[in-house]
This record gives sequence, C-alpha cells and structure tokens, in this order.
Amino acid sequence: MSVKQISVFLENRPGCLHEMTKALAEAKIDLRGLSLAETSDFGIVRLIVDDVLGTANTLKDAGFVASMTDVLAVEVPNVPGGLNKVLEILHGASVNIEYMYAILGNKSSETAYMIFRVDDNEKSAAALRNEGVKILEAEELSAL
Repeated sequence: MSVKQISVFLENRPGCLHEMTKALAEAKIDLRGLSLAETSDFGIVRLIVDDVLGTANTLKDAGFVASMTDVLAVEVPNVPGGLNKVLEILHGASVNIEYMYAILGNKSSETAYMIFRVDDNEKSAAALRNEGVKILEAEELSAL
C-alpha cells in the first residue's frame, strides 16, 4: 500500500546537495523522485529511489543523516482537473495532506504520479481505491 521515502537532512551550504547526489550516483542509485525544502540553516531532501536499503546505507556511509517514511504513490490522470479529483477524494475522507510532490513516470502522457505524505495512509488509500484511483506499490514504481 505504501512506498518508502528517504528524507535526508542537509546543511544549507554550497555543494552539500551535490555531495549527496554524488554518493548516490557512485552507488548507482536510481532517483525516481526528489523534493527539496529548505530553511536558512538546513534542507530536507525527500527521495524515492529504486533501492531503499542501499540508499540508506550509502547515505549513512557518506555521513548524511536520513530517515524513512511511508508515503503513498498515487496515479493521477494527466488531464485538467486530474489532481483536483484526487484531492477531492482525500478531502471527502477528512485526510490531511502534509506535503506532496510529483515523481518521474513512464513516457506516457496519460498518467502523472504524485507522492503524498498524509496523516493516515490506510484511510487515504482506502478512500482513493474506493473511487478507482490506483495506489502504486514499490515494485510498480521501479517499473515506471
């Protein structure tokens, strides 16, 4: 039902993001999705990757602080109002969305993919599935 997301805490200084991505590139980790939020002192990079445990170990070995979080990977119709339909379902189920971001998908222009961090994964997934919205599993993300 959910996908593992890795959150990495980075100093807000020149080169820090490059150091992190270099470590992942050298370990041949494939980034499927990435979001970066920052404050004046630090940033949080949220990653969807092809190898969660390998990524966690690579980051730890490179001296980065990281944590794992369960998130929902949701298929969104790539049409006007497609995202709004998904948000309407979550609103109707009284789900709070903490954050969300788009991820890479296949070359089809018919579908987009979003990562949702919500206050209740099970309730959210059930509400979305009940309305015919596809929730992706980790293996399906790797195949995109």
